[in-house]
Amino acid sequence: MASPINTAERKPYQKIADQLRNYIAQGDFKTGSRLPPERDLTQLLGVSRPSLREALIALEIDGEIEIKMGSGVYVRARPESGKNRSMTLGESPSELMQARALIEGESVVLACLHGKKSDYRYLQACIDAMRASIANGQPPLEDDRRFHHHLAKMSGNSALVRIITALFDERHTPISAHLSKHSENTQTWEAAVAEHEAILHALANKDVFGAQTSMRQHLNCSENRWLQALGPEDA
Repeated sequence: MASPINTAERKPYQKIADQLRNYIAQGDFKTGSRLPPERDLTQLLGVSRPSLREALIALEIDGEIEIKMGSGVYVRARPESGKNRSMTLGESPSELMQARALIEGESVVLACLHGKKSDYRYLQACIDAMRASIANGQPPLEDDRRFHHHLAKMSGNSALVRIITALFDERHTPISAHLSKHSENTQTWEAAVAEHEAILHALANKDVFGAQTSMRQHLNCSENRWLQALGPEDA
């Protein structure tokens, strides 16, 4: 009989955060000091840069480090109840975006085949509302959600609607929400709006390949915007 899945298993970014905690606890990285550059940490720990960046976000949420944009990452005094506090931060943001690119990249094909003029008008209204929110200095997250939710509905598959909506809503987990604070601004949202427009243009022209390509590019760009939020890769 197969063993049950261990849903409590720590995710890669959590394990990397644990490694960094150990270095801090051992005094290798002292309170108030700046952590080594990312390229050095990835070599030291033998991990990828996206996973390292997610681990740093987890440690910042736990109050163990402070990320100062343009300056670096600094060790803070260890919280009294800090051990393993990042158990419930959520799924890896980069893995979420990769999953969305795979699933929405396929479901948009069905949306392209089934789309009607009323659907395109609705999607355009979402884009217009996103642009209005940006102009007012507000993050257009709800209209972004409406856009992707309606695209999922256009597939005609209720299971896809449930999966895509659940993946989108994972951005409200602590780690994704905290990463968004570092990465989202007027420029990044304007880029996202332009990517939504490219998706809609392909849909309205019944361009299946174009719709699929535009959706995957949008979600890949979204992942990159998240992971580049902490600075350039040569830092």
